[in-house]
Amino acid sequence: MAFTIWGEEDMGRIIAVYGAIAGVIVVIGMQISIAVVTDHGTMGMVAGYLSMLLGMIFVFVGVKRYRDVERGGVISFGKALSVGLGISFVAALFYVLSWEVYMWQTGGSFMAEYIASQVEAMRAAGKSAAEIAKFSTEMNVMAEQYKNPAFRMALTFVEILPVALLVSLVSAALLRKSSFLPATQPRG
Repeated sequence: MAFTIWGEEDMGRIIAVYGAIAGVIVVIGMQISIAVVTDHGTMGMVAGYLSMLLGMIFVFVGVKRYRDVERGGVISFGKALSVGLGISFVAALFYVLSWEVYMWQTGGSFMAEYIASQVEAMRAAGKSAAEIAKFSTEMNVMAEQYKNPAFRMALTFVEILPVALLVSLVSAALLRKSSFLPATQPRG
């Protein structure tokens, strides 16, 4: 039995293939970011979101492929958005599962390291002891919640969601126009 979505086998195949490609790129970007960027603050976030954006390029590529090859060069905004969100969802699953593997490999030490690095940055910036204490208290509550895998996975999914939604919406808006990067005709 073939993988189908809404009765369309080709759509399911495009979502699975391009979602997996996007997911692998996002995961590789995450792993490189973890290995290279020691700053858990701004630089870490920038590197992380850039790797997400790089992986999500395959949302656009997948929607275009579906439009050009499977739909004869014509696609509605809704159908393009459905394909884009499907690809994004698969990529997000890769991201979430990869983060869970990382947490398992590191013994869940991320939050403690993150809090320590942020407290150190606050001290270096000359923040008051009261500000640092307030931040530490709030973050320790968050760290306790972060121990719950369901909470952590939902939070991780929400990290990639804005990028996924934005790229899916832009892809659907652009590719609904048959004249935008039209399918090339084979030379013959």
